[in-house]
Amino acid sequence: MKLKRSELTPQMRDYDAMKDPGRRNYVPYLMYFHRTDFSSPTVNTDQSGFRISAGSEEARASAGGRVPPGPVRLLAGGSTALGVGASSDSTTLASLLWSKYAPSAPWLNFGSYCFNPTQEALLFTLYRHRLGDIDEIVILSGINAVMVARFPQWQQGDHGAFFFCGEYFEKMEELREQNRKGSRLFGRRSGSAATFATLDDMRHDTSTVIESAAELTLRQLDIWRRMAGPDTRISYVLQPMTRWMRYTDSPQERLLFEENDRMSELGPWEEVYADLATVEFGEAYAAALRAGCEQQGVRFFDLNPVVADVVTGEDWMFVDRVHYNDAGHDVVARVLAETLGLS
Repeated sequence: MKLKRSELTPQMRDYDAMKDPGRRNYVPYLMYFHRTDFSSPTVNTDQSGFRISAGSEEARASAGGRVPPGPVRLLAGGSTALGVGASSDSTTLASLLWSKYAPSAPWLNFGSYCFNPTQEALLFTLYRHRLGDIDEIVILSGINAVMVARFPQWQQGDHGAFFFCGEYFEKMEELREQNRKGSRLFGRRSGSAATFATLDDMRHDTSTVIESAAELTLRQLDIWRRMAGPDTRISYVLQPMTRWMRYTDSPQERLLFEENDRMSELGPWEEVYADLATVEFGEAYAAALRAGCEQQGVRFFDLNPVVADVVTGEDWMFVDRVHYNDAGHDVVARVLAETLGLS
């Protein structure tokens, strides 16, 4: 039987190919980034792995490829900023801002799949030299930070846990074991450190998760400010997500979400993420981020209540609980431009 995901959102096959674990692009310091020079009808990347953004007519640009002359603008963040779910490069948030809702300067897609706040800031640090003058940076993010903030303390380190870190810890432990001397005493092997976390290991105290996610986000936001320079306006936007706003799932979304729950190895979303997938959690998280942004002089916006006010239960805007389809990208791009005063 054909999956609803394939029937309703056929573009997701190209995203699966782009993030194929067997062909991930390893980047020193960052861990993983997108496949380079990836080409498909849905998503295309440049020689460094950045997604192509599209302006009016035939205009194209990317952070690792062609950067237009003059000041540019960046849309940064996680996979939502990257545009996972869009049917083409031209229907991502960065492209819609450039071509339709805030076209006065080119927008580069600086979104990254499965990065934590440290990796998002480090990506900017590594590629800042390619970008020239930057007029505006909008960081649309939030969900990744709280997801990795739930990881156990032994995976957090000084700079926060990161997705796929179990693979890293496993390989590092193998290397330690190969080089360990004196690890056997009277025929007994010393105990090995844990590598992969289980759901039972996760932190479920919401105040701890919010504090950890906000602290790491705000710490890295300070790096964004310093690297961008005094003439760049920076805004942090908490991404609209189904369970952080008062949102009624459309019929198509119900089919997709139920199918995703049945197929998930972790279990149903509402069970796995029950502690963070609520409006109350989103509001508390937004309050913590807002307070920290104010201290740094960075503009903060929570788009969840704003988007909730302009959609109905008949509007289909999500391909899963986090990522948007083309209609969803258009709604969020329009609301983003209006709320932030972009032109």
